[in-house]
Amino acid sequence: MVGIRDVLHPRERTRSGRSCHGHADPARHPGRLRGRDTMQRFALLGAGFIGAVHAENLAAHPDVDLVFVYDIDLTRAAALADRFGGKATTNPADVFDATAVDAVFIASSTDTHAEHLRAAADAGLAVVCEKPIAPTLHEAERVVEHVEASGVFAMVDFNRRFDRDHVELKRVVDAGGVGPVELVQMSSRGPTLPPVEYLRVSGGQLRDQTVHFFDLCRWITGEDPVTVSVTGSALVDPTIAEFGDVDTSVAVLRLPSGGIVQIDSVRRTGYGYDERIEVMGADGLIESRRQPAANVALYSNAGITTSPLHKGWFERVQPTYAAALSAFVDALAAGGPSPASLRDGLNAQAIAEAATASLASGKTERIAYEGSAAP
Repeated sequence: MVGIRDVLHPRERTRSGRSCHGHADPARHPGRLRGRDTMQRFALLGAGFIGAVHAENLAAHPDVDLVFVYDIDLTRAAALADRFGGKATTNPADVFDATAVDAVFIASSTDTHAEHLRAAADAGLAVVCEKPIAPTLHEAERVVEHVEASGVFAMVDFNRRFDRDHVELKRVVDAGGVGPVELVQMSSRGPTLPPVEYLRVSGGQLRDQTVHFFDLCRWITGEDPVTVSVTGSALVDPTIAEFGDVDTSVAVLRLPSGGIVQIDSVRRTGYGYDERIEVMGADGLIESRRQPAANVALYSNAGITTSPLHKGWFERVQPTYAAALSAFVDALAAGGPSPASLRDGLNAQAIAEAATASLASGKTERIAYEGSAAP
């Protein structure tokens, strides 16, 4: 299997001091991109559930020094710092200090992502950020422009790109193993409905859940879908329809090449976390299969008993968070390119916005990417 490091390539430099990918040249911006012989000094922003996941991975990484844990709640920040190292702080000036920090990991609440991304760019710090870039597409566009203009190295934490089986599937597709892509089918099926209080502020299933698979669609096919059509229902808890959300949906996207992508998203399966990807081309088919909790089978007189699927989404995707961090650190040391750029995050968000509009209108919607003119 080809690993993440195998798909990262050195950049060419330009006279401006930036690479052809728009990132800062380490010779002109000391501390932004540091060599493998120097540990990357990280500040973590956000000490909630996902912040704790990232804190553990940062502390375990041999090339990372976790120096600050920031949260508006000092007690939460201190709890993580006690477990994984670093200094707890509620002062943003600590984490955006380029003399003490090389990179920031934004895992704070969604409404703070844009502010923190701008601060990292202004401080000249490399940054990796949880999705989304900002609550609205318009604001996300402005933030991406700001960060790109600064030249700092940046990545959106689309962790599913780093699932080992998805990586192998993409390698085969890229190598022409199935021929030209004609049909892609993806399933994103969660085991239990999240709390209604969370769903009310999540932005809706397509922005919150399916957006990961909109990104995978782009990453695997190498194409930006041109149209999207969505249908959905609130089958698990009809009350979520009161604020325009659904818990079961199907999105159909058309690629510029004519290929079709279908993504089904479910909030509650009743049988565990179910994620799979299938790519059919003119010459064959490849599948990243649903994964059981353990790859074992018991054979007896009663029959064959196999392991069930993972009970929760986190148990299924947990290894991808560490893999995403390693990809970021490797690319940062090597000079890029970003394994999942802010522009990737912006384009996935644009698809999610068009999909949300389609769900409301009942019509096929054209996807408007920044800088594109709708025909």
